[in-house]
Amino acid sequence: MVDADEQIVGVEGSEFRKNVAMARQRGTQHRRLPSLLDDLIGGDADTAVKFFDEVERQHPYSPWATRAQLMSAYTLYLANKYDDAIESLDRFIQLHPGNKELFEYAYYLKAICYYEQISDVERDQKMTSLALDSLRAVVQRFPESKYARDAQLKIDLALDHLAGKHMAIGRYYQSQKEFLAAINRFRRVIETYQTTTHVPEALHRLVECYLALGIVQEAQATAAVLGYNYPGSKWYEDSYKLLTSDHLRPAQDDDSWISKAWGSVT
Repeated sequence: MVDADEQIVGVEGSEFRKNVAMARQRGTQHRRLPSLLDDLIGGDADTAVKFFDEVERQHPYSPWATRAQLMSAYTLYLANKYDDAIESLDRFIQLHPGNKELFEYAYYLKAICYYEQISDVERDQKMTSLALDSLRAVVQRFPESKYARDAQLKIDLALDHLAGKHMAIGRYYQSQKEFLAAINRFRRVIETYQTTTHVPEALHRLVECYLALGIVQEAQATAAVLGYNYPGSKWYEDSYKLLTSDHLRPAQDDDSWISKAWGSVT
């Protein structure tokens, strides 16, 4: 779980910090609130959630009730109760579309709930897809908001994660000498995730697979694309050595799928 203190000073915690300030100002009305906020920051999330929910129940039409509902969702997020947090945020989004700042934050926090559940590349990537959908919603709906830039950064990281999944599967197929299946995975990385860090390796793995299948012209064309776009990478060095060991050289082929695919990217 992300440390609460870190969140309070970070992008995710900026709205929470405002809520804390507002809550402390209202301390005379809700006498238990200051100590509960301290409990929340210290890690006692369950007590804080119950209190925020009670504030919303007792004062449903007050300005504080709106913030209490959002703080309850944020507290659930801090406690790693992501499903409950998302449910609470969906309810908030449905009920408060007119509150621009809090509405934007609710969308962003929902995306973060999905994003922080992304697992390692060896596991199912459903959560990564959900995170991407939610992060893109933030960028598309609120492009000028203070959350859009961080959401875009996390989109790039999530795409890199998905590309890593395909690379892991492709490497497995390659190790089993199922080269056609491996090629399909590596091609997908190149065609769908061109901006990720995995592309140079995917190009090199294609060179290996094509040579293993005796498809020399495609191997040369792929190595040429790799050398042109990543001339100083270790992956090009490996591909070049692999080709020259068979007395071959990288060679551009405008009719090759890789040249056409890469042309559409550049």
